[in-house]
Amino acid sequence: MSRPVLIFDMDGVLVDVTESYRETIAQTVERFTGVKATRAEIQECKNAGGWNDDWRLSHHLVTRAGVDVPFEDVKAYFQEIFRGDGTDGLMLREQWVARPGVLETLSANFRFAVFTGRPREEAELTLARFAPDLVFDPIVAMEDTVNRKPAPDGLILCKGRACAEPAAVYYIGDTVDDARAARAAGVPFIGIAAPSNPAYLDLVFLFQGEGACAIIDDINYLPEVVTQ
Repeated sequence: MSRPVLIFDMDGVLVDVTESYRETIAQTVERFTGVKATRAEIQECKNAGGWNDDWRLSHHLVTRAGVDVPFEDVKAYFQEIFRGDGTDGLMLREQWVARPGVLETLSANFRFAVFTGRPREEAELTLARFAPDLVFDPIVAMEDTVNRKPAPDGLILCKGRACAEPAAVYYIGDTVDDARAARAAGVPFIGIAAPSNPAYLDLVFLFQGEGACAIIDDINYLPEVVTQ
């Protein structure tokens, strides 16, 4: 039997996006409404489910504030400040979560894959920046499916590509949409609930309700909850 597979979400799992994606949402909402979205508001929407796409979440928060603006305008501004000119975008504020050696040690007994709602280019740029020596195969990104999380399509695709032979599979995510996608795909789910999350307890209860097999603070605790 093949080595078991750890399929990772990226945002909030492999990468701390508090000052990148989450801050970009907040600043984008401020650009169109004059009021910056709070981290608690953003997390509340994430916990409600259905807002895995940060472009659409930003547009939702803008329209909820009573401002009528085309989705494409919101998306364009979001990308402008997130990517910048390559030297000044908020994307550069991202931090790799795993401590040195944690994933490298796990890779001796597990294969790695990624199922993310990010555009493929942004996923690959981040992996190349932080983990050039680790292999994540396959990478299933935004462009690979029509139906996005919490639909299980992308996770089913990722699992199928990763497992040519029977193998145990886990999906590690940090939102209720991740948990629901895993449950619908029949894949054991490990939830990431950081104690610093403004809705930490709510998220823990949501993960429990979706049948998470484990809930941990961050991926540095993975060795304690996965078995070969």
